[in-house]
Parts: sequence; structure tokens; C-alpha cells
Amino acid sequence: MEARHQSGESGRSGPRRLLWALAAAIAAGALVFSGIHSRSKSEAALDEETLTLAVPSVSILHPRRSEPKQEIVLPANIQPYSDAPIYARTNGYLKKWYVDIGGRVKKGQLLAEIDTPEVNQQLEQARAELATAEANERLAQITAKRYQDLMSSDAVSKQDVDNAAGNLQSTRAQAQSALENVKRLEYLQAFEKIYAPFDGVITARNVDVGNLIDSGGGGPQKEMFHIAAIRELRVYVNVPQIDSPSAKPGMTAYLTLPQFPGRRFAGKLVRTANAIDPASRTLLVEVDVANESGTLLPGGYAEVHLALPTLAATVILPVNTLIFREGGMEVATVNDGKHVRMTPIVLGRDFGTEVEVVSGVGENDAVIVSPPDSLVAGEEVRIVSPAGGGARP
Repeated sequence: MEARHQSGESGRSGPRRLLWALAAAIAAGALVFSGIHSRSKSEAALDEETLTLAVPSVSILHPRRSEPKQEIVLPANIQPYSDAPIYARTNGYLKKWYVDIGGRVKKGQLLAEIDTPEVNQQLEQARAELATAEANERLAQITAKRYQDLMSSDAVSKQDVDNAAGNLQSTRAQAQSALENVKRLEYLQAFEKIYAPFDGVITARNVDVGNLIDSGGGGPQKEMFHIAAIRELRVYVNVPQIDSPSAKPGMTAYLTLPQFPGRRFAGKLVRTANAIDPASRTLLVEVDVANESGTLLPGGYAEVHLALPTLAATVILPVNTLIFREGGMEVATVNDGKHVRMTPIVLGRDFGTEVEVVSGVGENDAVIVSPPDSLVAGEEVRIVSPAGGGARP
């Protein structure tokens, strides 16, 4: 009975051990499969990460269209509309002056008088010589007429008549010469008085009463006065060559000066030099500014603001998109979403942190920001995010 019981237990334990062995084998297989699958998954993730890191990541932006009018600010010099030094045209001594520096004068106003004793004496002598020449001319005329009458009665020879006629012509020429000399000295005497040539202000007086005045015939000529017309001022500006096609007569402009913060003085561009200065590559233009009150002073420094129309459609890009290569200026674009294209560009104005691009790219181009130096055309890139900044994202 007991032997039969042990035999039954032994028969049941055999299959149990088999089940345990099978379970252990399945568990071992599961562990091996799990390890292989995990390793394969890790390797696939590593491969994917490696491929991802091999493609550069870039940020892009789209160029911003420039304004139809661009204001440029240029340094300028203020000059009077008319400016003239006043010199003496006769010799003598300054008798009196009537206007000092800062005095406003009208055209034809008396500025000074010169005492010219030598010219006065020369004029008196010339008048006396004229009277003598005129007397000789009258006598020669009477003599020639008398000889002409006597020749009809054969009282004088033909030679005597010709001599009388020749003497008349000679004395007549001498009288004319004396007359012209008198006129010359009268003109010099008229220069005793110095008049203002136009309306303006006296900016310099370099003579005083008693000074010797020399017209320049016997030594260096000295400027007596300096006069400037300031009711309207000329402001000369050098416009860069890139902006010269837009600078046209008739454009409005305004001036700002450091001594008048916040104030604007209206002006108008009236003419240009119509030629580029080869030294500075600029176009000289003139802006006229009304100055009835005399607030603006000639010779001063000002800044001229010009609103120049844009002749061609241009775009604006930040400077950190530019690539300096041996072939010239370029930008890198990603127009198909994944491949780089190197695009040559032509620059216009430089605004500091931004530049104007005249040609090469448009508003719809995706331009790479801060491109790496190793970037080449055709290289695959990955766009991570649009960049902010001055251009349109």
C-alpha cells in the first residue's frame, strides 16, 4: 500500500518537472529576445540620431520690402545766397565809413567814402588838357576851311590844303583822346563812394578812417568790406552715388541744426551738378532755404533730411545673413525646404544693422540667418524655426 502510494507520487512529479523546465526555457528565451530587441531599438535610435546630427540645423527669415521712400540724412554747409568782398577801385585815404559789421544794408546804400586828392588833381589837369585840345581843334578847323576857300582862287597850293586838312584830323584825335582821359578820371573819382552791390548784411569791415586805400595798382589789394545776402540761403549737400538718380530738382527737404533741437527748417532742392565727383563719388546738390528772420547764419553746419523715392523694388536684410566670399557678396537660401542655394546679391544703402539689397533675393526667399562658414551650395539642411529680427519672419 505504501509502495503503491510512493509510486503514484513519483509518476506525478515527472510531468511537473517537465513543466518547470519548459517554463524556465520560455523565460530564458523571452529574456534573450527582449535583450536583442532592446539593443536593436537602441542601435536604430542611435543611427537616426547620427543622421539627424549630420544635417545642419538652420534658422531662416524672409526679406522685408523697403519703403517706397527712404529718408537719408546728410551733413551740409550753409552759405549765403550771394557773397561778395568789396574792394576799392581808386587810390586815396578812407574819409568815412557808415556801416559796421552786422549792419543790414540795401542795394545802393552808401558804405564809405574815400578822399582821393591825387585823382582830383589828375582830373583837373586832364580837363585843362582837354580844353587845350579842343581849342587846337577849333583853330585847325578854321584854318582848313580858310585854305579850302583860298584854293578856289588859286591863292594856295593843293599841298597847303592837304596839310591843313591833316592837321585838323590830328587835333581832332588829340581832343578825343583828352576827352576819354577825362572820362576815365571821372569814373575813378566816382569810386570815391563805396555802395552796397545788393541787399545783405556786412560780415566784415577791414578798414578805418585814415587808412591808405590802394586799388591794387601799387601793391596788394585790401578787402574793405564783406557783404552776404542771407534772406535766402544756399545749402550744399553731397548725395551718395547710389542715391543720385532719386535726387531731382523740386524735391522738398528740411534742415536740422544742433543749436535748435527739435526745430525743422523747410527747404527745396533747386539744382544739381549733373556730374558725379570722381574723388568722393557723390552728387553735389543745392537746397535753398528761406531765412527772412535771419535765424540761420551762413557758414554753419546743418543736417539735410531728404526723402528720396525708391526707383526699384528693393528688400532689407540683417547684416548677419551676409556671406563674404571671394566671388563677392552672397546669401544662403533654402527655397525647396531642404537644400542650400548660394545666391549672389547687390547691396544698396547700409543702415548699420541692416542693409538694402538691390537685386539677388526677393520677399519670398527663405534666407539663412548666421550661416556657418562651411556651408556650400546643394548641402542638405534642416529648418528648425523662423528667425526674428528686422526682416519678415
